[in-house]
Amino acid sequence: MSLNTGQTVNKFIVDRTRAHRDREVIRTVRRTRDRLSQTVGNPDFDREMMKIHASAIIASAPAILLLVLAIGGAGFAFGLLTDMLVWALLIGGSFTGLFLLSRRVERLALAEMDAKRLQMQYLAFHFLSGIGWAYLVALDCPHCSVAYFPALLAIVLLMAIAATAVIASSLRGATIVTFALPVATYAVLHAALPLDVESILAVLLVVSLPFFSYVAHHRNQVSVSLLSYRSEKDALIAELETAKAVSDEARRRAEEANLAKSRFLASISHELRTPLNAILGFSEVMAKEVLGPINNQTYREYANDVHESGKHLLELINEILDLSRIEAGRYQLNEEPLDLAEVVRECCRMMALKLRSKDIRLVQQFEPVLPRLLADERAVRQITLNLLSNAIKFSPSGGEVRVRVGWTAGGGQYLAIKDDGPGIPKEELPVVLSAFGQGSIAIKNAEQGTGLGLPIVQGLAALHGGTLELKSKLREGTEAIVAFPATRVMEELPAMPTAHAAGGARA
Repeated sequence: MSLNTGQTVNKFIVDRTRAHRDREVIRTVRRTRDRLSQTVGNPDFDREMMKIHASAIIASAPAILLLVLAIGGAGFAFGLLTDMLVWALLIGGSFTGLFLLSRRVERLALAEMDAKRLQMQYLAFHFLSGIGWAYLVALDCPHCSVAYFPALLAIVLLMAIAATAVIASSLRGATIVTFALPVATYAVLHAALPLDVESILAVLLVVSLPFFSYVAHHRNQVSVSLLSYRSEKDALIAELETAKAVSDEARRRAEEANLAKSRFLASISHELRTPLNAILGFSEVMAKEVLGPINNQTYREYANDVHESGKHLLELINEILDLSRIEAGRYQLNEEPLDLAEVVRECCRMMALKLRSKDIRLVQQFEPVLPRLLADERAVRQITLNLLSNAIKFSPSGGEVRVRVGWTAGGGQYLAIKDDGPGIPKEELPVVLSAFGQGSIAIKNAEQGTGLGLPIVQGLAALHGGTLELKSKLREGTEAIVAFPATRVMEELPAMPTAHAAGGARA
């Protein structure tokens, strides 16, 4: 009943109703990929360029107004009142259209914009302003007192071409559409042979138009590059956010799975230990014939086998729980000063019976004087017993196990246990350090194990800030070295002075 309840609890620990998060992540990745693949001609990209052009038109409005006022004022001074009013209406009307269109584009969201339609509207207003400039260069002022009036118009037109090439560079073709008609008008009216000043200026205007168009195109390419870099930056940010979302989701699921595992192990350990205690107790009573003799020898052997199997299963459960607590960070260290060499000696005495049963010689090499180590004695004993059990298990009969305790190069202390067993291939070292992992040669040449001994040793060493290192050669044996850091080595305190010594010092 309890086991089913545990499973019901676990079913609700992992929330399986959040699949929409995965779909949202997929949509984010797709939007990011689309953003990275934007090029000229892509609707999103063209909309961005329309935004840039609108900003340029709005920002240049004061300068354009001053230019119109200056030219109009000069025209009034020359006596061209009606002509200047017509020109001002053409230029003012076209730029007002550009300004209002730009304000509308600025307020629009990218998704609401029709880039091609807006581009055609912009070019129409630019062409209208070109009609105004063509009207200006077509003016004649025979009664003006200014010499070379057509040359002055050419200079004004050249300035207008340069300004437009800078302002409207984000709109492809704007310079040509605006000034093709004015330049052609000036060339038709003033270019003639032999060359005079007006003819030279007409040639200059004809040449300057493709030149400034090239300048505008180059600036357009620069804008495109900057927009591409910004797009890539935004895309990278989106990628990072997507990766973070995936990571957070994976971490959340891992935490939920770990919680589910912890609750499952806590529940299953109780459910298994309760019948195991009964199995161990009753099988031991039967094997020792406490309640009366068992006449059948086979039954007595079965009772012994049941007892040994129960003990093995209980050890396996305990090891799984220990490893789970270590991995979950819930293994509490009871730290106290201890003599590492003395703890290892006691563990060697505990394993003496196993050593004799396999006729294995134990060689101990301990540093004569070692300061105390701040560590959990139970954990250190478990580390030592696990390593000794492995060494005895994989050593052949008549072999040798060497145990060493001493100083590390960094001022810490170490425990090393070496056997002369079959060894572990280099490529299998990560396998034996993983939970339930066993080397292929070890499986063939030794009794079966759970594969949890070394992972537990590694986890307990890590909790102390130490490390586990395996050194192994085929057919030469394996050495396991657990190193504790220097920060856990306690300094020796000076001895308290005796009363006689204190009195002598006062004298």
